[in-house]
Amino acid sequence: MRAALWGFVLGAAAWSMAAVAQPAPAPLPSGAGYLSAPQLPAMLPGGVTLPNLSPQSQQEILQRILDAAGGRAVSPPPPPSLAAPVALPLPVVPVAQPLAPPPPPTEPLSGSEAYFAARLDGGLRQFGYDIFRGMLPQGPASGALPDDYILGRDDEVQVAIRGRTRAAHSLRVTRDGTLLLPDLAPFPAAGRTLRDLRAEIEARVQRELGGSEAFVSIGQLRQMGVLTAGEVVRPGVQPLPALATVLDALGAANGVRKTGSLRAIRVEGPRGPRLIDLYPLLVGEGGSPDLSLREGDRVIVPALGGVIAIGGEVTRPGIFELPAGARSVPLAEALRLAGEPLRPAGNRFLLQGTDSGGRRAFSEIGLGTLVRRGDAVLVQPMADVPAGAMRLAGHVAVPVTRAAGRGASLQALLADSRLVRADPYVRLGVVWRVDAGTRARRFIPFDLGRVLQRHADLPLREEDEIIILAQPDVLWLASPPVQHALRGEAPVAASATTCPALMALAIAARSSPQRFAHARGAGFPDIGEPPCPRIFLEYPTLLPFLLDTAVLLTGEVRLPGLYPVLDDTGLDMVIAAGGGVTDTADLAAIEHAREPLEQAGAIPLQRTLLDLRSRNFAAIRLSPRDAVRVPRGFGDRDIGPVTLLGEVVRPGVYDIRRGERLSELLLRAGGLTPQAYAYGTVFTRESVRVRQQDGFARTAQQLEQSLIQVAAGQAVAGSRAGGVDLGSAITAGRELASALREARAAGRMVVEANPVVLAARPDLDVLLEPGDLIALPKRPNEVTVVGAVLNAGSLQFTTGWRASDYVQGAGGPQRFADNSRAFVVLPNGQSVPAGLGSWQQGGPPVPPGSLVVVPQDPSPYETWGFIRDLTQVFSQVGISAAALAVVAREAAK
Repeated sequence: MRAALWGFVLGAAAWSMAAVAQPAPAPLPSGAGYLSAPQLPAMLPGGVTLPNLSPQSQQEILQRILDAAGGRAVSPPPPPSLAAPVALPLPVVPVAQPLAPPPPPTEPLSGSEAYFAARLDGGLRQFGYDIFRGMLPQGPASGALPDDYILGRDDEVQVAIRGRTRAAHSLRVTRDGTLLLPDLAPFPAAGRTLRDLRAEIEARVQRELGGSEAFVSIGQLRQMGVLTAGEVVRPGVQPLPALATVLDALGAANGVRKTGSLRAIRVEGPRGPRLIDLYPLLVGEGGSPDLSLREGDRVIVPALGGVIAIGGEVTRPGIFELPAGARSVPLAEALRLAGEPLRPAGNRFLLQGTDSGGRRAFSEIGLGTLVRRGDAVLVQPMADVPAGAMRLAGHVAVPVTRAAGRGASLQALLADSRLVRADPYVRLGVVWRVDAGTRARRFIPFDLGRVLQRHADLPLREEDEIIILAQPDVLWLASPPVQHALRGEAPVAASATTCPALMALAIAARSSPQRFAHARGAGFPDIGEPPCPRIFLEYPTLLPFLLDTAVLLTGEVRLPGLYPVLDDTGLDMVIAAGGGVTDTADLAAIEHAREPLEQAGAIPLQRTLLDLRSRNFAAIRLSPRDAVRVPRGFGDRDIGPVTLLGEVVRPGVYDIRRGERLSELLLRAGGLTPQAYAYGTVFTRESVRVRQQDGFARTAQQLEQSLIQVAAGQAVAGSRAGGVDLGSAITAGRELASALREARAAGRMVVEANPVVLAARPDLDVLLEPGDLIALPKRPNEVTVVGAVLNAGSLQFTTGWRASDYVQGAGGPQRFADNSRAFVVLPNGQSVPAGLGSWQQGGPPVPPGSLVVVPQDPSPYETWGFIRDLTQVFSQVGISAAALAVVAREAAK
């Protein structure tokens, strides 16, 4: 036997010892009196357990394994001696780094699993077989042994004697079952309990070795061979420790196949046959089976018995084996194997069995029904719907669900007002209720403010959803997206997907144009694109309902908008929801409009003027779809400021009253400074700027139309430049049109700003408008020449010089300059001909701060019928450029 074991060990070590080195174990306590020699591992590669060998045999085997791994011969060490123990050093064997284990492959379905997979979804697995996954065979037992442990042959018993005699002995039970202790007669040990042997040794040592006492413990346990056969992964004789159980034997055999039974395992041996059911151990109920093993026992796993499948809403769905010999069990017992249903009640059990023809048969069963072999039971709820519940949602601290029992009402639900978040819309809340007969939803409005004040109540029912609105939710009704949908305009793709309520509103508004007429005529500004509130994402149909119940509030209120209300709501509550009236409101002429009750007739819209200077708003009762307009009272102050820049004593931004004139503004600003140049005042107005910018765009469009005619060969005949290059002319025309479009109009007006002149000529005193800008520059000392001159720039002002003098001072006109169309932009914004023609004699004297413009010769375009208008356009462009330059310079001071 030893030769066979040597061959097996050396063969296994040929591939394993390159990666595994066995370190020397730690020495025993000093009380034992010696150090242990190195020992073999308890397990060999592949999960084989070594039988129990003596220390000398282990040392010899270990040394030969190391010699084979290192490729050199080492003489075997001498056997250890108890009198002079020596720990032999072991050669160092390099240890290879272990590779990361590959992912476990997907376990294929067994026959039973494949059978039920075709009947139940979810991929049910056979119950209980996972217990053997990863189970390692047991090595030598460690720790304290029970006193009822039965000793056997080859068990190691350690006896320490203290007192007059001092000795420590490590003894083994001999083949004849005795234990030989020096100086004492043999002790019968095999078949006895540890308790009996300890008591006998202690008694005899105390009696025969006077003055001494003995301490008995178990050292290394014996190995026993247990045969595992049947439906196991690796049948055969399994070497196991003496305390091994049936589970250890099955684990050493790598577990039970899924074709094997867990409920009819047979153990045969000296104590007779017995049947073991592992389900009580796995399920955790019932008596624990006797799993102990003795020398000579055999563990036999028979084929799998009848199985059933339990799926659905149970704690532990799976495929379960019926008890040994049973062909059916009550459903209640089968459900206990599956851990019972998740619901304590209200379960439905759908049985899928097989009829006599092999067809699947479905039936509803009860807990007492027998479930046969091959049946599958699906546990489902009878009706998985909420019952007796209501929900509070919307502008609340936390959405809550409450029981809708007897006495449920809004007051009871909102008894703690802290459930409602700050800033709710108190004039309307909504209950979304299900009709018990038709299961259709409908909205029931209520006054949230009165409910919170305990002045109103509404009984609640099962499935009610109480929706609390926020003030921003209601203000969103006046937003541009809602106004577009009210006009029947389909929302953009992004809005339609992010806010389905807008699409529903647009469809409703287009199908019934008169339905939202009160809300569509509000005239709210189309500014921005606010996001859809969350409440309308959860309840898309709420938006049309709120608009149907809304009152339109416009005019001099702080928050104009559409405010949903109940019928017979006071105007005071609606105005309070809108933030109150402004200080400029005219309470003597509040307009109240109401639609006729009968829409089929020709009754016109009813409008009433209300005098509410007494502020008795509560006397006016409103209904949904009413419109209230609070007009603005007449005020002397205009609706915007004007800006005064430059050489005034107190420049800045001034508010104006209606009809205020420029002279009055200059007087308020302290008058002009000594350096002011009133003749060069720049006065800009927004309405004038818009007209000028439109003129630029219109002229550019006319120029482009003329270019199209030229390109089509439709130019007017009789051009004095018959050989002109039309391609160059078209290119220049396009550049001119582009320059006109990009030119920025200043909106300048020619005004008189000299206070002395204004006092003498009140008719020249201009009326101010909000947004006007007045810039008074310092007196300049230069004249600027631009255009088709040799050296464009600014020249020092010289008294008496005319435009021709300044053009000559700038180097004279270029070859292609058009002197006949040259003009002068005066400091006050007017433009006059420069008088550079041969018959114009140089024009009038030019004042300081003027701009002399010499244009290019436009002869290629003269015959197109529009060149006569370009002089005026160039004049306006020059005026705009000069005005913007002055404004920028004065604003920078």
